[in-house]
Amino acid sequence: MIAVAEKRNEGIKEEDRKKLAWLKSLKRITFILLGAILVAVALEIFLVPNDVIDGGIVGVSIIVSHLSGLNLGVLLFVLNLPFFFIGYKQIGKTFALSTLLGVIVMSVGTNLLHSVPGLTDDPLLAAVFGGIILGIGVGLVIRNGGSLDGTEILAILFNKKLPLSVGQTVMIFNLFILGSAGFVFGWDRAMYSLMAYFIAFKMIDVVIEGFDETKSVWIISDKPEELGNCILQRLGRGVTYLNGEGAYTGDSKKVIFCVVTRLEEAKLKLIVEDVDPQAFLAIGHIHDVQGGRFKKKDIH
Repeated sequence: MIAVAEKRNEGIKEEDRKKLAWLKSLKRITFILLGAILVAVALEIFLVPNDVIDGGIVGVSIIVSHLSGLNLGVLLFVLNLPFFFIGYKQIGKTFALSTLLGVIVMSVGTNLLHSVPGLTDDPLLAAVFGGIILGIGVGLVIRNGGSLDGTEILAILFNKKLPLSVGQTVMIFNLFILGSAGFVFGWDRAMYSLMAYFIAFKMIDVVIEGFDETKSVWIISDKPEELGNCILQRLGRGVTYLNGEGAYTGDSKKVIFCVVTRLEEAKLKLIVEDVDPQAFLAIGHIHDVQGGRFKKKDIH
């Protein structure tokens, strides 16, 4: 009877895991769809009507569409399609399928919105609001495991053969594309395009990292227990003690590790200063926190 009950419980747990995985996939797909739709809105309602472009394959598609008269939605799909296959081989099936879904929705959305008049004919407003909406859309897609532009995938390939980072390669591509806009649309539009690109770039960071910046904290102190207790009691954050050894002195050290929010950073520094002014303190950015006991405890 006990064995039967255990098997039944295992079956229920497996069913719960499958349900949770399905819900996570549904959430991820929903945000990819939303992000791709926002990008289509940014392009057809703000940027394209004002001859303002984005970087990457999207920017190339806008320029080619302007010069040739070809449909922008079709170009977005066709020019990104080779990078779908490259992404499948270089990064994986899930990324490739997420990217394909996002690109299809972006292309279809761009087609459907093409006949809708732009909300403004002021290129400055178009660059600002188009950049914001574009950045939010791209950020949602990237945060949920996809991409709407093949430039990053191309940069990964070049990174293996050139002494440049992926970020540097993407920047060179985009500067070339945005510079080309000056010859096609005029240099004032190229400058508006650069502004829109910068705003979108910043909004992508905000969406991926969030407004509530989380910090990782490493502290090396001669009073680790006292300092750890103070952080727990006065800040309400749990701490972890790690064993370390000084390379120069060979002395054993306890390293304190904890995670705090941006708003708690100043108070943490005050606590360290009060308990051990000689302590070594290092603070870094964290994009995301999951699991563990990050939930803040009550403080008195």
